[in-house]
Amino acid sequence: MDATDDLPILKLGVDDAIPGLALSTEAHWNQTEEDWRIFLRDGIVFGIRDGKRLVATAALLPYSGNNAWISMVLVSATHRRRGLATRLVDACLETARKNDLTSWLDATPDGAAVYGPLGFTPTLQLRRLRLVKPARADAPPSSSASIDALRTRDRRATGFDRTALLSAFARRSGSRIVAAHGAIALVRDGRTARHIGPLFADHAAEALALVHAIVRSETAPLLIDAVASQAVFLEGLTVSGWTIERPFQRMRFGPATTMAEELPFAVAGPEFG
Repeated sequence: MDATDDLPILKLGVDDAIPGLALSTEAHWNQTEEDWRIFLRDGIVFGIRDGKRLVATAALLPYSGNNAWISMVLVSATHRRRGLATRLVDACLETARKNDLTSWLDATPDGAAVYGPLGFTPTLQLRRLRLVKPARADAPPSSSASIDALRTRDRRATGFDRTALLSAFARRSGSRIVAAHGAIALVRDGRTARHIGPLFADHAAEALALVHAIVRSETAPLLIDAVASQAVFLEGLTVSGWTIERPFQRMRFGPATTMAEELPFAVAGPEFG
């Protein structure tokens, strides 16, 4: 028996934001300390410590309508291939089951191969794209977009009420909600790159025009998690210099509880849905 088999699963608290950030930074993820505080404040984060050091995590973030998002499944390089991630995901699923929650997650290809046999059903696919920009920016696009407008479009696209999450994003220093010609998006800081999303529009041309306006007003590298089936939008991004970094497969465990009224062009991120 490996010594880590005896390490207990713990529920983490707000004081674990910095140790959690150390894990996601080790994995080269884009989360910030503020992102971790959302999970620790509004969700349930399970962790495993070896001594005093946090070595593995998984989070369950509840949304409305008996739905929850599983994410932040992280294991330090020193403790991988010991079954810690499986134990933590099982803890999330058991908590969801006890609370009658349908669980969702966005998996890498390797993760999808693990989650499928557990009973997760694939839904839509995502593509993460990055744009590395020169240090030059035009004036930001003018916008009178409100958090209420963003929340309304988000609920139509997800079926979830994510007011708390979107409001937390919008209150951050550096965040802005941008809208033009029927398209609307949120732009926020990440650890290594600014993130565009969620993004909603009636047509691909409007979504692309809004992204181009955002790009012209930014100086830092940018990330966007585009819905793969929005083919015209995805092609427009790659033609304009965005590079696809990796795919994600959205998956659901449990019955569908909502019906989306529209398809987003980009999501809030694989950690948030």
